[in-house]
Amino acid sequence: MTPAHTFSVAPMMDWTDRHCRAFHRTLTRRALLYTEMVTSRAIIHGDQDKLLGFSAIEHPVALQLGGSDPDELAACAKIAEARGYDEVNLNCGCPSDRVQSGSFGACLMREPQLVADCMQAMAEATRLPMTVKCRIGVDDQDEQAALFALVEACARAGVKTFIVHARKAWLKGLSPKENRDIPPLNYDLVYALKRAYPDLTISINGGIGTLEAAQAHLDHVDGVMLGRVAYHEPALLGQVDRRFFGADSDVTPFEALEAYRPYMAAQLEAGVHLPAITRHMLGLMHGLPGARAFRRILTVESIRPGAGIEVLDEAEAAVHDAMNAASARRDAYAESLRV
Repeated sequence: MTPAHTFSVAPMMDWTDRHCRAFHRTLTRRALLYTEMVTSRAIIHGDQDKLLGFSAIEHPVALQLGGSDPDELAACAKIAEARGYDEVNLNCGCPSDRVQSGSFGACLMREPQLVADCMQAMAEATRLPMTVKCRIGVDDQDEQAALFALVEACARAGVKTFIVHARKAWLKGLSPKENRDIPPLNYDLVYALKRAYPDLTISINGGIGTLEAAQAHLDHVDGVMLGRVAYHEPALLGQVDRRFFGADSDVTPFEALEAYRPYMAAQLEAGVHLPAITRHMLGLMHGLPGARAFRRILTVESIRPGAGIEVLDEAEAAVHDAMNAASARRDAYAESLRV
């Protein structure tokens, strides 16, 4: 098993862009980070620098591809290797209308041999590890039959690592948002998959809301992938290296901000607008005094013309002020009890 697969942050459209990944990397050095899904045709015909550019600080980082043409995907795998990615992942789980119309994403659960052909073509094109992220089935498929058929076909093609979102995708009748919550979770099926294929690396995804829950899954599978909670409450990523990789200490939100400043300054100098960076940081102070002020300042002040690092200074100062005020109130209350 690749050690980084012990804990990873899910690929999330419109969220896990390069600025998000650079920010997450200030909190965890070891977790595997994923790009947003990028379609093979977009890479072949589009602006590769814009679609695939990333900072060296993001490693280890995997490129997630969307597509179903083996030749196109093989070409993209070569490009990913040339650009320095650490892994290529094929999306077999996204339920959106766009991916259905393009015959990729979750609808590939119905075509395990095509997925295997795609994976084999990519593996033959590059030395990078090739992985699959899938659901446990779609629509009226039998969950165990669908999942095991996909894994068996891909394993025969040489795939060693699978990330399984433990829900079906309902392509008819549910929106992509509803598909993240409504289909019931079936963690036991993913555990059974690992028992059936002990030599494969199986990572579990879907509905995992705490690091404690993530650790419990590791009694049954090789890795866990967190999505929305890692994005909305990124401070929890500061505990990942200690809990999952044996680091000596956690990374605090304030340490993460300090580490992120050079990246922010470089991106601002390159012409990136501040909101494109700060939008990924809004939940960092979740649960701390001043968290609401932190979010408000980053949201409102960052859109002002010429806004720069001073907005981060102001937001961080608001949290420190709120924490100091809360500490003073606690001290005053303790003193009143002694009188």
